[in-house]
Amino acid sequence: MNTKLFQKTPEDFVCEKCGTSVEGSGYTNHCPKCLWSKHVDVNPGDRMSICGGEMKPEEVESKKGEYVITHKCQKCGHVKKNKISPDDDFKKVIEISAKTD
Repeated sequence: MNTKLFQKTPEDFVCEKCGTSVEGSGYTNHCPKCLWSKHVDVNPGDRMSICGGEMKPEEVESKKGEYVITHKCQKCGHVKKNKISPDDDFKKVIEISAKTD
């Protein structure tokens, strides 16, 4: 059993929410277009979660100059925070941020 808390797992995927084809870098954890994610990990990159639910981008906050998205699984309620990436649609980041102000 692997005990690492982070595993780089480069995988391409098609977003189940908006249908965008995403080229995964190994750090990619959400769709850069709609910002939705999928509950596939227990620890980042391990692909050990049996849930598989869609994770909605619930809120965006700024911490030390970086934007962080809070995702919530629509199936089991699991909450996970993820940094935005340079490829993310910043208009969408702002839209979600405005909903949480």
